[in-house]
Amino acid sequence: MKPDETNPDIIVDFITGQSVPHVGPEINRQRVERYLVEEKGYRREEILVDAPIAVDIDGETYRSTVDLVVRIDERPLIAVKCAAGSLGSREREIVSAARLLAASPLPIAVVSDGSDATVLDGGSGKKTGSGMTAIPSRDEAIDMTRAEPLPPVPADRLAREKLVFRSYDSMNVNVRGRDK
Repeated sequence: MKPDETNPDIIVDFITGQSVPHVGPEINRQRVERYLVEEKGYRREEILVDAPIAVDIDGETYRSTVDLVVRIDERPLIAVKCAAGSLGSREREIVSAARLLAASPLPIAVVSDGSDATVLDGGSGKKTGSGMTAIPSRDEAIDMTRAEPLPPVPADRLAREKLVFRSYDSMNVNVRGRDK
């Protein structure tokens, strides 16, 4: 999270070590990254920053990224949206992303501003916890890898999830890593 000494508009990403623009919710993402590693026990290599996501809608591909995806043994388990402002307004977006990132929904979706968090079930979309401490630890995530994956989203619902994700995601401004 430290600033680039030659340019205050740039910070160094905690996970990747890359220089990134200091815009929008970037500082919040850095707090979440640091929290996942230092407090929840994840390894840096288990956290994918700006995870690519592509959804086909009516024959066109919409490309974007998900702020963070936590993987254990290459199995994606947690999708994270780092927000500036209201967490509630981003819950539906991250649940949709969790349902679209893999063949089966990721078990956990999180929206966080770096100080607070809402944790949601990736399958049902129901809130399962509040606060940063509600984010599963690495040990809890390892336990999740032993469980059967959630059932795939039915095709008719999957089409709606794609539209929901695109609608919310296209409203994001001042974010890095977009490939739309």
